Amino acid sequence: MPEVIFPGPEGRLEGRYHPQKERDAPIAIVLHPHPQFGGTMNHKVVYNLHYAFYKMGFTVLRFNFRGVGRSQGEYDQGIGELSDAASALDYLQSMNNNSKHCWVAGFSFGAWIGMQLLMRRPEITGFISVAPPANMYDFSFLAPCPASGLVINGTGDRVAPPADTVGLVNKLHEQKGITITHQEVEGAGHFFEEPHMDTLIDSTTQYVRRRLTENTR
Repeated sequence: MPEVIFPGPEGRLEGRYHPQKERDAPIAIVLHPHPQFGGTMNHKVVYNLHYAFYKMGFTVLRFNFRGVGRSQGEYDQGIGELSDAASALDYLQSMNNNSKHCWVAGFSFGAWIGMQLLMRRPEITGFISVAPPANMYDFSFLAPCPASGLVINGTGDRVAPPADTVGLVNKLHEQKGITITHQEVEGAGHFFEEPHMDTLIDSTTQYVRRRLTENTR
């Protein structure tokens, strides 16, 4: 898989880019967990989501936020990381301007950044939000949430408690015109240790495949 370096707001960003042969393939970016708690683009959840999208025919980019790996800059409380994600999407779109579908997937901190990116970029047609930390971050910016998506979390998550995720999903359910699908993986912790990783990837794949045939927001 090609390693790429592309321009970000604070210098270069390091990523892994996985193109399809089809010029109009759908595109997806995958966002990693918290940089200050060991989060990188090679985290198991991020890596597996990346390959799940690739196997479904997406051209995929995952990357390191500022200050992680070979990406320049330093941690910026999520503000700069959102700008990094926007730059990553710009880069991905610049190489795939025939793409009709654009998805964002994020895990934990990356889910929070991904949902903010969704609000900024109307071209995003779907999202996967894995273990969104609704107990740590304010998600009230999702008013209204502009696209349908899947929120998935484990019932044994001690980092982002399931009750807070349910509260977030219930708020999103009140909005018209979009559908938030919520799935809880029985017994899974925050990091979807085996055998729960397979369930996470299978659920994501089934959801995305179904959405690609429906052509709805």
